[in-house]
Amino acid sequence: MHFEYTEEQLMAQQSARDLAQKEFIKDVIERDTNAIFPEKHVKKLAELGFMGMQVDPKYDGTGMDTVSYVLAIEEISKVDSSLGVIMSVNNSLVCFPIEKYGNEEQKEKYLKPLARGDKLGAFLLSEPEAGSDATRQRTIAEDKGDHYVINGTKNWITSGNSADTYVVIAHTHPEKGHKGINAFIVDRHSEGISPGQHEDKMGMRSSDTHSVMFSDVKVPKENRLSDDGMGFKIAMKTLEAGRLGIAAQALGLASGAYELSLKYAKERKAFGTEIINHQAIAFKLADMATDIEMMRLLAFKAAWLKDNGKPFGTASAMAKLACADKAMQITTEAVQIHGGYGYVKEYHVERLMRDAKLTQIYEGTSEIQKIVISRAITNA
Repeated sequence: MHFEYTEEQLMAQQSARDLAQKEFIKDVIERDTNAIFPEKHVKKLAELGFMGMQVDPKYDGTGMDTVSYVLAIEEISKVDSSLGVIMSVNNSLVCFPIEKYGNEEQKEKYLKPLARGDKLGAFLLSEPEAGSDATRQRTIAEDKGDHYVINGTKNWITSGNSADTYVVIAHTHPEKGHKGINAFIVDRHSEGISPGQHEDKMGMRSSDTHSVMFSDVKVPKENRLSDDGMGFKIAMKTLEAGRLGIAAQALGLASGAYELSLKYAKERKAFGTEIINHQAIAFKLADMATDIEMMRLLAFKAAWLKDNGKPFGTASAMAKLACADKAMQITTEAVQIHGGYGYVKEYHVERLMRDAKLTQIYEGTSEIQKIVISRAITNA
């Protein structure tokens, strides 16, 4: 494993940084305050190839490696993790399973427009009574011969109302438990689909989160991903990839908060000198910088494993766990360093702290990551 970035990786990082620092920052506070979906910014991400970063160019993706993907999400999330999660979901939770498990017809019809960013994707797994325990799916996809009929409710769906294409996890044979679950590609505009109200969230407010109801929604048989009963495996493998995106978001939130705090500490004076000269502040910054390096190493090890075709599930769980927990800690310290200014929107760090909390919850809570990790080390 090398500790130097390739030219392509540096280009992806710089392109994402320029986009975030010059464009996305202009209206990030307004969008957060008013929960405005960043449609024009998503289009800009698509124009630069960020919505299908790891998709093979033959399916209209940019064909970059996972390290480039993590670098790009980190830079976007330093400024706006709502855009980071929209980008992560489209890449990791929608493009990934379709490219890995879909057939050529599905890739031509659905993957190409998703990779180009002409269409936006959403991943529908969680339910009111099946969040962390994904085996307790109550959404049913009834086999009708040449098509399925889906009934049920999904919730906490990122891009639930703005997406064009859903990847839906549902039970076809409930009596078979997790072996009776399937994954389907569903047109969001199909008859019988109705998104619920927009969730009024504490953080990541510019991303669009909804519950989604299915009432006798017809889905063609050819829209099932892979073989019958593969849905649970597809969901779990997809989440392994998705956790890398969340680790990258958390890394971006932490490094963004650190950079703002370092700048503020060099400018703000108290007791006759810049506050960075006070040991209480300098030590906080030292801890933040050290933790961010640790986070980065964990995230990039998982990315390197994935890029080299090695098992990366445990590493991605470790990266997600550590990065999420440290992001919460670092963004909280950033508010403390800013003092009263940290508590107001103008200085950005209060938003980063609110956003960081969600990284400990979605795509597997920190507690779920510990289950994944403990099972891996117990069975090693």
